[in-house]
Amino acid sequence: MSPLRTLTVAIAASLASACTMMPDYQRPVAPVPANFPNAPQASTATPADAIVWRDYFAHAQLRDVIALALANNRDLRVAALNIEKARAQHRIQRADLFPAIGATGSQTAQRLPGALTSSGEAEINRQYNAMIGFSAYELDFFGRIRSLNAAALEQYLGTEEARRSAQISLVAEVAGTWLTLAFDNERLALARSTYETRQKSHDLIRRSFEAGAVSALDLNQSQQLLQSARADVARYTSFAAQNGNALSLVVGAPVPADLLPATITDTVSTVAELPTGVPSDVLTRRPDILQAERALRAANASIGAARAAFFPSITLTAAAGTASSTLDGLFSGGSGAWSFIPLIRIPVFEAGRLQASLDVAEVQRDINVAQYEKAIQSAFREVADALADRASLAERLDARYQQVEATQAAFRLSDARYKGGADSFLGLLDAQRSLYLAEQELIIVRLADAANRVTLYKVLGGGWR
Repeated sequence: MSPLRTLTVAIAASLASACTMMPDYQRPVAPVPANFPNAPQASTATPADAIVWRDYFAHAQLRDVIALALANNRDLRVAALNIEKARAQHRIQRADLFPAIGATGSQTAQRLPGALTSSGEAEINRQYNAMIGFSAYELDFFGRIRSLNAAALEQYLGTEEARRSAQISLVAEVAGTWLTLAFDNERLALARSTYETRQKSHDLIRRSFEAGAVSALDLNQSQQLLQSARADVARYTSFAAQNGNALSLVVGAPVPADLLPATITDTVSTVAELPTGVPSDVLTRRPDILQAERALRAANASIGAARAAFFPSITLTAAAGTASSTLDGLFSGGSGAWSFIPLIRIPVFEAGRLQASLDVAEVQRDINVAQYEKAIQSAFREVADALADRASLAERLDARYQQVEATQAAFRLSDARYKGGADSFLGLLDAQRSLYLAEQELIIVRLADAANRVTLYKVLGGGWR
């Protein structure tokens, strides 16, 4: 059997029989309770992470804004580019499994003095080579390169999960900012309406004062209410402008005016209640948890590479081509040449370097285990907090609606009593303030309800599809 054929068989055998020394991967047990607190009864409905965001959000304007953000947001673009970078890095690492074959051409010229030649005269020797081959190709008998390749693959897959996690956060952030802008616009509309009503009331009281029908106290109290509403109009105008800027920033492009909200929508989602499921199943499907697990798997693979470094490494250098003492004879008959240089290196004394490298890899694995468990615990708390908020929101909404109805009735009665002369302007003043505050509180709770539906969709892993 020729040396080149022997070399080919050796490489094929090494690729076929190579093993790795990576520890068997065991997913850590989720350090969270078996069930979510305040979770609704078990449901067979589609889980949040399986609902496409276009199907979850009911408002057409909001869906269009989210689509605009997914196309223009810079953070999401960076996350996508990180995937391409990690994919290229994985291809670089994977290439080490194969020999790097290259062609070379060289000339060697050497002058020897007469004292070193057989003829006693100075000579110039020349050698020309044209070879193809590879250098220092490592036979991966103990899986060092395969372990590094596995680690690079997990890091690449981790960037995929990072992009999905970034999209989930972006979808939720866009929806939250859009709802906050709607909240500001609705408060601004309420303040303007209140200001116009109080302006009319103040004009009426001023004319009554000029006619001597009311006191200066009533006029000043009316002026106080009017200016308070005026200040709210200015304040909420500023808030709406700032949140409009925030929406443009998170979207990554100017948002068309026809996509901006006027009021808070009471039907932000098409799903009445999202099923929560079992924590150990739901949380481990979240992209950020999967990203932490990919990092743990990569650290586990690095242990295999550190272990393999304790064992002998075998590298091969081989080349075949032609050689001649003259350039014109380089490709003539009988000029064939080859070389084959196997090399084995056995670690003898490393001053503790190899053991330290293994210790680093194992400690890094333990760090990633802790980070994975913490990620699950943080995710569990996010879901638990959102469910706790969800459990009381229906009652809070009902209470605020009834409060507004009651204060509206009280205002109408106070207004009638004041006009009939049965009550002072102070009673009407208190009724106006109470109604304004009640309407503001209702808007706040409606925002909390809509934002909670967005948050629950996010923390249960929805939004990446």
